[in-house]
Amino acid sequence: MASSDPLLVALGAVPGAWLRFRVVNHFEPMLPRKHWGTFGVNVIACFALGLLVGLERSCGPGQRVLLLLGTGFLGSFSTFSTFIAELRAVLATRHWREASLLAGGSVAGGLVAMAAGLALGEQP
Repeated sequence: MASSDPLLVALGAVPGAWLRFRVVNHFEPMLPRKHWGTFGVNVIACFALGLLVGLERSCGPGQRVLLLLGTGFLGSFSTFSTFIAELRAVLATRHWREASLLAGGSVAGGLVAMAAGLALGEQP
C-alpha cells in the first residue's frame, strides 16, 4: 500500500457521499418511500463498480483509479448500512412484502447490475 492510498480513498469518498445525499433527497418526494432512493443509488453503484472492474480487466486504468473511484467514490455513493437500517424499519412496520422486495431486489438487482457493468467494461 502506497502512503497516498488512504488519501485517494478519502478524495473519492467525499463527492460520493455528497452525491448520494443529493440524489436520494432529490428523488424522495417522487418515491413512495425513501428506501427506494437508497435502493436506486446502490444498484447504480453496483453497475458502475462492475463497469470499472471490467475496464480494469480490459484496458487497465490501474489500482489507484480503483481506489479513488471504486473504493472511495462508489463505496460512499452506495451504502450497505443505510440499506440495512431502512430494511429494519420496513420490517418493524410488518410490511413483509415490501421488505422482501427491498431485500431481494437489492441483492438480485445489485448482482444483475454488477454483471451488466462488468460485461460492458470487458468489451474490446
